[in-house]
Amino acid sequence: MLAASNRSTQSIESTREACSDYVAHLQLHMALQAKNLVPSLAQNSDRREHLLHQTQADLEKMISRQGF
Repeated sequence: MLAASNRSTQSIESTREACSDYVAHLQLHMALQAKNLVPSLAQNSDRREHLLHQTQADLEKMISRQGF
């Protein structure tokens, strides 16, 4: 009976972890989509700021395309 309880607990934890991974992936996807939909508020940004934003966007794209 204890072994069945342990298996049930492990199954629940596994399901929660899978759900948590899915939600994290969905949140990242939604954040990337929001960036594409909302225009930048600062039109006169300097070159360093532009490079920083581009690097961050490239990194987020790379991470979002990796398999879980």
